[in-house]
Amino acid sequence: MSMLNKLLKRVVRHIDGFLMGSLIVTILVALCVLYSASGQSMDKIISQLINITVALSLMWLAANVPPKHLERIALPAYIIGVLLLVGVALFGEISHGARRWLHIGVAKIQPSELLKIAMPMLLAWYFSRRDSMPAMKDHLIGAILLAVPVGLIMKQPDLGTSLMICASGFYVLFLAGLSWRLLIGAAVSFGVMAPILWSMLHDYQRKRIEILFDPYQDPLGAGYHTIQASIALGSGGLAGKGWLNGTQSQLDFLPERTTDFIFAVFGEEFGLLGNLLLLMLFTLIIARGLVIAAQAQNTFSRLLAGSITLTFFTYVFVNIGMVSGILPVVGVPLPLISYGGTSLVTLLVGFGILMSIHTHKKLVTS
Repeated sequence: MSMLNKLLKRVVRHIDGFLMGSLIVTILVALCVLYSASGQSMDKIISQLINITVALSLMWLAANVPPKHLERIALPAYIIGVLLLVGVALFGEISHGARRWLHIGVAKIQPSELLKIAMPMLLAWYFSRRDSMPAMKDHLIGAILLAVPVGLIMKQPDLGTSLMICASGFYVLFLAGLSWRLLIGAAVSFGVMAPILWSMLHDYQRKRIEILFDPYQDPLGAGYHTIQASIALGSGGLAGKGWLNGTQSQLDFLPERTTDFIFAVFGEEFGLLGNLLLLMLFTLIIARGLVIAAQAQNTFSRLLAGSITLTFFTYVFVNIGMVSGILPVVGVPLPLISYGGTSLVTLLVGFGILMSIHTHKKLVTS
């Protein structure tokens, strides 16, 4: 028995109990809503359970890698990620009008997902090497390092992923002491360049922004997602229609109901009270991540933990805002809830890094 206890302690010693508990409860909620959203498809549930198993295994591995090792691989991971993005641009597979996947031997990968972790790691590594308060040139270099992969991903085009990577890098820049004057200057510059940026967007991207202000200009086309999601959320009322009883999802009115618009399914079936409970779960995860960032023992760990946590917040905010009709549809899944393996793996690897930052800190200081 003592041997078993020792083995168990070795397995869980780098797992943060509070964070892990919050994640497990959220994933269980996700399986319930996915079962309903998929039309009670056990194949979908089994597939997602496989995704969860793989993601949790990789999270455990990430939790056992000391932050000092992550710091060493930050630059190589970024370089490899950018080279793979260049490979996508040159040789990637085109699907549904986008070039996002790259065949390497027998496997097909989406390199942009690697940058969701490599980008904040690289910038955290870069700013941790600055001995004093970073100067303006340091933030300019950081912005250039960020712009390279974001530009390559936008060319695929993949607005949702480029937005998430841009957010993860921006949070490192901000936490590293980015001046408010620079932020205001950047905001003014963005406003001045808005017409130019508008002309650079793809037609479907411009259409999504236009639909944000008036979805009924194309109710059976580009505005259909937003209209149906609003109907689903509104019809849920205070307590919802009950699990498996949502009409918009069960009668197949709601598109992308297992992925980007799964929050509408949840809101229709569990109502405002259910939405508040789900938001509470997300808040607990975010709060724990911010505590870990605040208690980190060095600059690299603090910046990386802060970026991972705030990027998770951005996932939640953008998806719920998109489904609620206050943000344009950009193809960002609801973290931990939406069906799919790629995003889930990236998120849980990030949480594994958070656990590593916290538990290895305790081991060092004890």
